[in-house]
Amino acid sequence: MSGQRRRSGSRPYQRTTRVNELVREIIADELQVIGDERLELVSVTGVRVDAEFRTGVVFFDTAFGDGTEDPVILAAFSEHRVRLQSAIARQARLRRTPELSFRPDEGVRAGLRVEDILRNLDESPESPSPESPSPESPSADEPVDGSE
Repeated sequence: MSGQRRRSGSRPYQRTTRVNELVREIIADELQVIGDERLELVSVTGVRVDAEFRTGVVFFDTAFGDGTEDPVILAAFSEHRVRLQSAIARQARLRRTPELSFRPDEGVRAGLRVEDILRNLDESPESPSPESPSPESPSADEPVDGSE
């Protein structure tokens, strides 16, 4: 057994999963250094790098979460793409640096829409509770069949 390498399948996480998290952290740190005001309220929510490390998709969300600022944010990411890739090349020891593309994180936005729906349901007028008698149902004091 000594001298043999462990197979990647025996590790708790695949290499690409670890690389995805590493790239996400590098990009998030670099965004703070860049100082572009268009990217100030942007959070990097995830990264998906392919198994060969040729391409990577960076998922982001904003404090607004409604998508109105997406074109501006995508333009800013496009301007800083080379710098972000350079930071990855410097800080991560990979065979190659993935070419980055950027997309809004629709999963986060869908979750926010669900939260809004649930919040609106909580704020709607409450229906009668099962404990309070409705006007159509007889009260506990009245006989059901009409006899006294």
